[in-house]
Amino acid sequence: MSRNKKIMFLAMMVALDVVLSPLMRIEGMAPMSSTINVIAAMLMGPVYGVAMAFLTAILRMTLLAIPPLALTGAVFGALLAGIGARMTKNIYGAMIGEFIGTGLIGSLLSYPVMVWFTGTTTGLFWFVYTPRFCGGAIIGSTIAWLVWVKLKNVSTIQRIQKLFAPTKECPLCKKF
Repeated sequence: MSRNKKIMFLAMMVALDVVLSPLMRIEGMAPMSSTINVIAAMLMGPVYGVAMAFLTAILRMTLLAIPPLALTGAVFGALLAGIGARMTKNIYGAMIGEFIGTGLIGSLLSYPVMVWFTGTTTGLFWFVYTPRFCGGAIIGSTIAWLVWVKLKNVSTIQRIQKLFAPTKECPLCKKF
């Protein structure tokens, strides 16, 4: 039964991310995606956080015609935010992980992806996406912190965190 609950909550987070991302979108930045990544890291951890970011990126690319930058930014941010949250047991670890994953790693990996996607290097250089990705990660992480201050003491949120807590049966979860 708990697996069904996890998948249902994962689907709700994906839907929330797909709906909120275009609402507060600054050209080249997706701060709401970073917000959801940090909240998901705090609630679901790295494994489900990466699944959420990957599914959301695919849906955003398909439905909203977003370039593959949705994948490079979101997935690495979600992974490091989840690892940061699990290691530090607080939102600050998730925020730092989101900044490093999206702002630095995701932005640098976006260059070769966009060269492949567009077939040209004209107007592109390695750090072209870094200021926007870092800005989006900082804005999104700050919003997530403001939301988390209110959410962390809600009993339903605490139950969701316990649902996704690492267990003995999950060998991958024990590492993170």
